[in-house]
Amino acid sequence: MPYIIAALAMLVAWGVGVVVFTAPGWIHLLLSAGLALGIYGIVTPKPAKT
Repeated sequence: MPYIIAALAMLVAWGVGVVVFTAPGWIHLLLSAGLALGIYGIVTPKPAKT
């Protein structure tokens, strides 16, 4: 769950940065990292309950 929250925060920061700034190249790293974290948070297997 923390990965998904971090991913959403990064994607929101990327969206705001693209609109507010002239979208320098480094700001798109937030998009890449946010998507990677989101996918990782969804795909990672959850621990089995015993």
